[in-house]
Amino acid sequence: MFIALVGFLLLGYPVAFALAANGLFFAVVGIELGLFQPNFLQALPERIYGTMNNDTLLAIPFFTFMGLILERSGMAEDLLDTIGQLFGSIRGGLAYAVIFVGALLAATTGVVAASVISMGLISLPIMLRYGYDRRLATGVIAASGTLAQIIPPSLVLIVMADQLGRSVGDMYEGAFVPGLVLSCLYAGYVFLVSIFQPSFAPGLPREALLYMQDDGKRGTWKLGVLALYSAVAAYALMQQTSVRGGADFVILTMSITVLIAFIAVVSNYYLGARRLPVTIAATALLGVAYYFLRQSGYTNLSLLAEAIAFGFVYAIVIGLVERFGGFKLISPIAEQVTFVMVPPLGLIFLVLGTIFIGVATPTEGGAMGAAGAMLLAIMKRRLTFDLLRQAGESTAKLSAFVLFILVGARVFSLTFYGVNGHIWVEHLLVSLPGGQTGFLIVVNVMVFLLAFFLDFFELAFIVVPLLGPAAEKLGIDLIWFGVILAVNMQTSFMHPPFGFALFFLRSVAPKDPYTDKVTGKRMEPVTTMQIYWGSVPFVVIQCIMVGLVIMFPQMVMHYKATGPQVDPSKVEIRIDVPSLGGLPGFDTPAVPGGLPGLSAPPTIPPPGN
Repeated sequence: MFIALVGFLLLGYPVAFALAANGLFFAVVGIELGLFQPNFLQALPERIYGTMNNDTLLAIPFFTFMGLILERSGMAEDLLDTIGQLFGSIRGGLAYAVIFVGALLAATTGVVAASVISMGLISLPIMLRYGYDRRLATGVIAASGTLAQIIPPSLVLIVMADQLGRSVGDMYEGAFVPGLVLSCLYAGYVFLVSIFQPSFAPGLPREALLYMQDDGKRGTWKLGVLALYSAVAAYALMQQTSVRGGADFVILTMSITVLIAFIAVVSNYYLGARRLPVTIAATALLGVAYYFLRQSGYTNLSLLAEAIAFGFVYAIVIGLVERFGGFKLISPIAEQVTFVMVPPLGLIFLVLGTIFIGVATPTEGGAMGAAGAMLLAIMKRRLTFDLLRQAGESTAKLSAFVLFILVGARVFSLTFYGVNGHIWVEHLLVSLPGGQTGFLIVVNVMVFLLAFFLDFFELAFIVVPLLGPAAEKLGIDLIWFGVILAVNMQTSFMHPPFGFALFFLRSVAPKDPYTDKVTGKRMEPVTTMQIYWGSVPFVVIQCIMVGLVIMFPQMVMHYKATGPQVDPSKVEIRIDVPSLGGLPGFDTPAVPGGLPGLSAPPTIPPPGN
């Protein structure tokens, strides 16, 4: 069956139809050979209907629509421009900006194509303009785009959780830390390149830097002071809650940090030193509101009021320093970074925060994210009917693509299970030498090799359902196993011949010599081989990340610490038998040796009495 499937795919047939045709063909062969029961096919309509009735998969169109709206609303362009200015003066600064923005886009869009194409269109010309090595530039953009596959809310993790029969929320929480660690590894590679090959990743020249102070300096340290104050205040506020660790602690702390910084910058921008009494009065009112909300038991609202008050306090300090010291504590770059980063970070809390703290399911979080993306587009005055139509059509195509592959995989797996193929695969994998370690090594090598020829959805719908039962039988946590496979399958977007991230980048990278619009220089094109070679170091980094997740499972297993912990040995079961004494004909006392709640049978007087 697998050899025939590869043959169908090499002949160019669509994956969904190749899977379904392969399943039906071998079902007929199995019936003729007496290996497959014909009545198994009667379960096929129910299996397909079960796919259509799967509420978890509703998150796919929601997150896809959200990502497409954000990509077309200009959020990626604003982020890349601002973060590029923030990091641009240091060596490799533009590459760091691409990685940082790639992680932010991954946490808001969850779509590889949107991230890679946006960063390829915006960042690649700038990186080439200022002398970045073409292999480093293309590799960073392609790799940062694939972060959308491991950082929640990822479509990959939704499908992985569905195929392994686990909660999408747990899968999101388990993948959060590995996604951040992988981003740091990318940045570490850029740092090493900037140290050993400084000409590959130069900093921006001074004339290319914007958002300068009146004295000609950048004042980035003022942004650091604002971030440090906001983070310390947010951490102190989080100590008043019951959340002590895990991805939900990180998301909530980050959200409060952003809120405090935003309030400080906005109040300083609109009120400033001249209207300092207004800021002081607002802070006092918030203090009163905090006291009464705390006394009334509205803990969440009181924390919100306290966070806003912390922002106003910083604004008061800024105003006092400016009025009496003649010194500004907020620089133009600090204002720009705060204003640009608040919308995507707010959207991250709206989606991931509500999922992690248990307020919303992933499907509901996706719906809120889609609504939030449209609100951001409205605020930027870029929400048009044409944009909605394009996003709706693209969402429908991708959703239909995923579900058709899933339906084809159901047909394929029905035949495969009908001839006991899953039992054969399970016995084969469970009996591998080395136990869990040997199983994980063999499976990851196999998935890595298959990723050269199959994309993620094909691997998830064909291979993962066969690996999950064997992993569970070996005592491997399926959330941990799913994150390991997700990081591994991320390489399918990065290595030839079917690396989709490379194709997306190839579609927007210059194919012919061109004249740069800013410098007027004649620029050479980016070749396909440069894109391929640029991806190799990042594929190696992704393989290293697979090893790190295996070696340090706590990066994923922390998701268990956020749920209720129950010791089975201390569970006491009590069964209370209701009394029947209130019913006619029954008394409360029981017959000795009889059922509780039943009285003795009524005595019948002998005849003649």
